[in-house]
Amino acid sequence: MKRSVINAAHRAAAACFARHGWVLPPQPRWDITDFGLGDFARWGLVLVNLAAEPEYCEKLMWAARGQTTPCHTHGRKKEDIICRAGELTLVLWPAQPLPGAPLPPTLRVPVNGEPTTLPTGRPFALAAGSRVTLVPGVWHEFYPTSDECVIGEVSTANDDLHDNFFLNPDVGRFPGIEEDEPATVTLLSR
Repeated sequence: MKRSVINAAHRAAAACFARHGWVLPPQPRWDITDFGLGDFARWGLVLVNLAAEPEYCEKLMWAARGQTTPCHTHGRKKEDIICRAGELTLVLWPAQPLPGAPLPPTLRVPVNGEPTTLPTGRPFALAAGSRVTLVPGVWHEFYPTSDECVIGEVSTANDDLHDNFFLNPDVGRFPGIEEDEPATVTLLSR
């Protein structure tokens, strides 16, 4: 991932957070990724770790229209994904969505705290202020359907190195960086 892309994403996310009244903590822990796929405009996400404790974590994220967080699951982490501004679309599967593998037609997850039956593998949108709760083993991907989206995550302890299981084996959680200009932000992976 080019440093110039990281710097531009950092500026865009910081401006969006400021427009929506999100004040970041001192020395925020930034994470900007293209998931190692080399196309931030398609597979990109900006994350800020607000809290990283042994029992829980909280993240604030930003994505623009056209960017998808690739299909993945967690073995241990339970999380609430919250649309804080804009509109966020998610696609959920109760098990790994392999080609030709039979899956139940629906799954039940809490949306805004209410158990909700959703169709497997079909997009559903969260409006600003809404949240979905995902337990370990629920496969999910998400993307903004608004021009940009502020996304929150509150979860049990986060382990990006050992508890992210992506459907695409080419995904790498932390990308390599091509230094084509000076850094304007320090990333937690560096």
